[in-house]
Amino acid sequence: MSANRSAARRDVYTGAGVGAWGRSHRRAFADAIARLRAAKLATAATLAVFALALLLPLLLGLFLSNAMRFAGTLDAARELSVFLDAGVDGDRARQLADSWTARPDVESVALRSPDEGLAEFKQMSDLAGALDLLDGNPLPWVLVVTPENGGVRDPAALAAALESEADVDSVQYDAAWRARLDAWLALGRRAVLLLGLLLAAGAVLVVGNTVRLDLATRRDEIALLQQLGADDADIRRPLLHFGALLGAMASALALVGVFAIGGLLRAPLAELVATYAGGFALAGPRAIDAGVVLATAAALGWLGARVAAGHYLRTSRPAEP
Repeated sequence: MSANRSAARRDVYTGAGVGAWGRSHRRAFADAIARLRAAKLATAATLAVFALALLLPLLLGLFLSNAMRFAGTLDAARELSVFLDAGVDGDRARQLADSWTARPDVESVALRSPDEGLAEFKQMSDLAGALDLLDGNPLPWVLVVTPENGGVRDPAALAAALESEADVDSVQYDAAWRARLDAWLALGRRAVLLLGLLLAAGAVLVVGNTVRLDLATRRDEIALLQQLGADDADIRRPLLHFGALLGAMASALALVGVFAIGGLLRAPLAELVATYAGGFALAGPRAIDAGVVLATAAALGWLGARVAAGHYLRTSRPAEP
């Protein structure tokens, strides 16, 4: 009987000659397409749930990557404002600027006179009328120091060194908020990773449940195929294609959603970030990122179908006659 089943399997499922493996997968792929078309409502519901499970981590990951790029832009443009003592004149300020420019950890030093500082303050403040009533200019000379690009691993050390110089009153360098920003970004990376893993597990369960229901409705058909000589691989192969197709289609829908939501938010977000860094531009998913998403979702769908089909085949083997 075993030999007869093997012969029937060769005739029905693989055929003879070169390319039998390819023909079996083509038949399995065609069967998967037929399964998708046969249950359109169930397929649409599964695709919607799967796509939403992919959309949330994709949006959060895209937001986090742009936030990290934005933080890098701020880091590159960040400067140290060195306030000199009130009694320091312009000649001494220029001497300090020349000496600091020669430092290997300083890229450039810009001078800002008290008159320039007062004029800028008037433009930014609502107290311009009150400032006009002041006798003289109380602002000191300010030296705006730009650290060497890539040459300063710890700008706080440069700030401490400049603050120790003679005729320096204080250095404005807010390192605390940078540390908080880095901590929030690290937390965001961890949260996106954990959320992605949880939703990936949910997507596997969704596909597995869909395949389980499909197997339950075809129990008699599968039993007949097994009697005709189909082995576990023959029964499982169309389901694996079915799961992979579900994953690929759901990822395509999720990517469409990402681009649609990104298009709706691009203008207001661009206006917001322009107030902080004028040269920053929002970036969407790259082609390689889309390819990774498609492959990963197809793999998740394949895994869900593999788990469900394997469990069904282990628990419902036909009895030998």
